[in-house]
Amino acid sequence: MLSYRHAFHAGNHADVLKHLVLVRIARYMGQKDKPFWYIDTHAGAGAYALDEGYATKLAEYRDGVGRLWERKDLPAPVADYLDQVRELNEDGTLKVYPGSPWLARQTLREQDKLRLFELHPSDSALLEENFSDLRRQCQVTASDGFKGLKAVLPPQSRRALVLIDPSYEIGSDYSGVVSALEDALTRFATGTYVLWYPELLRPESRQLPEKLKRLPAEKWLHVALSVRAPGPGMFGSGLFIINPPYTLRAELEGCMPWLVEVLREEAGARFVLESAGD
Repeated sequence: MLSYRHAFHAGNHADVLKHLVLVRIARYMGQKDKPFWYIDTHAGAGAYALDEGYATKLAEYRDGVGRLWERKDLPAPVADYLDQVRELNEDGTLKVYPGSPWLARQTLREQDKLRLFELHPSDSALLEENFSDLRRQCQVTASDGFKGLKAVLPPQSRRALVLIDPSYEIGSDYSGVVSALEDALTRFATGTYVLWYPELLRPESRQLPEKLKRLPAEKWLHVALSVRAPGPGMFGSGLFIINPPYTLRAELEGCMPWLVEVLREEAGARFVLESAGD
C-alpha cells in the first residue's frame, strides 16, 4: 500500500528484533569467502531521521532502540546490532536509524551484492539516493518486491539472504508472503529467507506462523517478541527464518529473555523461540 511509510515506526521494538537477527545472519554468511547477495523485497528508504519528520509523530523508537541506547549490560548479539546503529550516530546522540538495507550495507563485504526493491515512489527515490555511491555493488529497483524476487532467484553466487518485510496494511500481503516463499523455494531451495510479520489480533496474523511451518522447508526457526499481552494494535512481531544459521538459535536463547525485560511495555510480555531440522 502506497500510503505506508516505515519512517513512522523506525527503530521500534519490531525493528530491534528484525535487525538484530539480520545482523547475526549476515555475520554468519560472511564467514565464508564465497560472495552472497542480500535481497530486500520491501526496502523502504534505507535510513530514517528520528529527530525530524515522520519519526517524530509517534516516536516509537523511544520504546525500541531508545531503551537500549544507554545500557551497559547488552548481550553480545544486541551489542553488535547497536554498534551498527551507532555508526550513523557518531556524536553519540540517537538521531538516525538505519533500515534493513543500510545494516546489510554495513555488514556486507566488497564481493557481496545488494538487490533492493521498493514500490513507494518517495521512498524508492530516497533509497536510490542513499545508495548512489554503491552502484557497482547495489541495484535499487522501484517496483513490487514480490515480483522482483522472482527475477533475481537464483542468484549468480548461489548464496543469498532474502528479507521479505511488507507492510501488511492490505490483507493480501498475508497470502502474498506465503506464495512468495513457496515460489522462492522452488527456484532457490538453499537460500536463507527471513520473513517478518506483525503480531495483531486479526486472524490472518495469528494464523500465519502455522501456515509458514507447512512450507516445504526442512530447516526453519521462528522467533517472536511480544511487548505486551494481545490487544489493540501491534503488540509484538515475529520472524520466520528458512535455512537459518545453525548458530542462531543459541544466540537468541541468550538474548531474548533480556529483550523481553528491557522492551516490555505492559504485563504479558513474552517471547517464542522454536525450530525444526536442527
